[in-house]
Amino acid sequence: MHPCFRVVPSVFVLVLTVLFTAVAGDAGPSDRIFFVPIDLGTLGGANVSFSTPAAVNVSGQVVGLSLMPQDRFRAFSWTPAGGMINLGTLGGTYSDAMAVNDMGQVVGESFTPGDVEAHAFSWTQAEGMIDLGTLGGWFSQAVAVNDVGQVVGTSFPTDSNLEFHAFSWTRAGGMVDLGTLGGLRSEARAVNASGQVVGYSATAGDIETHAFSWTQAEGMIDLGTLGGSQSYAYAVNTSGQVVGSSTTIGNRAIHAFSWTRAGGMVDLGTLPGGNLSSAVAVNDRGQVAGNSDIGNGPAGHAFLWTPEDGMVDLGTLSGQTYSSATAMNSSGQVVGYSRFSDHAFSWTRAGGMVDLGTLGGGFSLAVAVNYGGQVAGYSSTATEYHAVLWRPIKDFGCRKTLAGCDLKGVNLAGAYLNGSDLSGSNLKDTNLARSTLTGANLMGANLKGANLARANLIGAKLAEANVRNVVWSGTLCPDGTNSDVNGGTCEGHLRR
Repeated sequence: MHPCFRVVPSVFVLVLTVLFTAVAGDAGPSDRIFFVPIDLGTLGGANVSFSTPAAVNVSGQVVGLSLMPQDRFRAFSWTPAGGMINLGTLGGTYSDAMAVNDMGQVVGESFTPGDVEAHAFSWTQAEGMIDLGTLGGWFSQAVAVNDVGQVVGTSFPTDSNLEFHAFSWTRAGGMVDLGTLGGLRSEARAVNASGQVVGYSATAGDIETHAFSWTQAEGMIDLGTLGGSQSYAYAVNTSGQVVGSSTTIGNRAIHAFSWTRAGGMVDLGTLPGGNLSSAVAVNDRGQVAGNSDIGNGPAGHAFLWTPEDGMVDLGTLSGQTYSSATAMNSSGQVVGYSRFSDHAFSWTRAGGMVDLGTLGGGFSLAVAVNYGGQVAGYSSTATEYHAVLWRPIKDFGCRKTLAGCDLKGVNLAGAYLNGSDLSGSNLKDTNLARSTLTGANLMGANLKGANLARANLIGAKLAEANVRNVVWSGTLCPDGTNSDVNGGTCEGHLRR
């Protein structure tokens, strides 16, 4: 049996990872943007319940990894309509979803029968999970997919663990070896709409590692470095702009870069006082998000770089030291994580940095953001770790608050609204199943026909609320009793 294998970057990249994933987010006014956290649940681990997302598409479909009841890891896909579903495996005991395109195609890796090999997969609603094969060895892993179904990742060309190559897979052409820049190893990280693949590869003699760009017409080209021996490409936009990080002359520093065909590799610098920076995302407006130290020990801040303004410090969440960007969307919304507050954040130019909160525990982290501003990540609950989708309240037609908002018929299943002000809101026929409404202000709210099955209403205030025809099933009532032992209702047990 082969162990689960993940291609890992060099020590250079791991240094940045340690610096920037231990890192956080200065805060703009938190009342300007409000998000509703949706608990995506898990697939039901027996000893510990756990789920974590990897990506979210334009429709709010979230994919990732969760524990099953037998404590086996499985790839999942979650949609607002269907909830979390198990994507299965290629015959083995493990699978992991790593990316999803806007068509709903999910890619990742899975063990094959007997857990002897791990293969890249593609999953669609129509076809289920299909095996993309390997380049000849026992391992392949898909990490990205574009909207025409081109899948990219990394595979072993032989059974040697010392050699791995970037690949591109299409339905028409199958898996194609993208080669290397002369060394034994290359790894694909991203692909754009036109099929341009970016990543990094060892050069001849395996002495250096350089960022690359690959196209069908040109093959793999070396993007060079900022004067040092190492560079890594992490993202590419539709126009072919590539971003990542590189060592500078003499390998004395690590700086974020932007590469274009016309301008080559450009040093984006660091925040004042810094020596280390790395770009993690680029959008179609040419905006670059990333992280930089600020010359104060290991402290680092997220940044947004634009051609007009250069590198702008996004600051941190109030009272914190670190901020780390993980993703950005086409409008320039940056998401990430604050270490010492241990909370996910969302940053926009208009609203500044906003604390996304948690699902009741002390920790949350944002990993992806879609076109509409929905943020995927994971959070601790009181006892577990769950995938979460933070939905901006504009999704529901609300502006600055949920109080008095018309939420008629909205699907808020799994919403975490502990202590929220929903007074005067129209929640008629709203799906609030499995929602957490502990201590919420629901005074004067219209809950007629709302689904409150398995919702937690302990301590909620419902004075003058309309609760006619509410669905009560396994509901924790405001006074702490359970609707199932109250004759199937919370009426008579409402905290007025």
